[in-house]
Amino acid sequence: MKTQEFIKRLNDAQELMFKEKYKEAIEVIEQLKKIEKTGDFNYNLTHKLYQLDSNSNSLYNQQIILKNLLTLSKERNSISLNKLNHLLKENEGLNIDTSILRREIEILILRSLLSAKFEEDNLLF
Repeated sequence: MKTQEFIKRLNDAQELMFKEKYKEAIEVIEQLKKIEKTGDFNYNLTHKLYQLDSNSNSLYNQQIILKNLLTLSKERNSISLNKLNHLLKENEGLNIDTSILRREIEILILRSLLSAKFEEDNLLF
């Protein structure tokens, strides 16, 4: 793949992220990562690719977590991180470490998308 086409596909992935279509962006990025391994692209493009990869995965996780937490917060006052992680694996197929789950929730709180707080390993709504 030529550099211009690679750049276009990177921009496509970024546009999908802007539209909050993270799963689709991740699919494009995964294709580009395979191409990047066999191509000879400059550092800036490779850096941008892996930065988009990290950001899209984090935002996708946050999207799933937020959807589930908003539902759970209507049914209960709190949930442990371990219980939440188990529910996310079971219901959404989201398999992340508990420390990453905590970080993603903290980011949601900082972004003012979730009104909650931590008390040890419990999330209070």
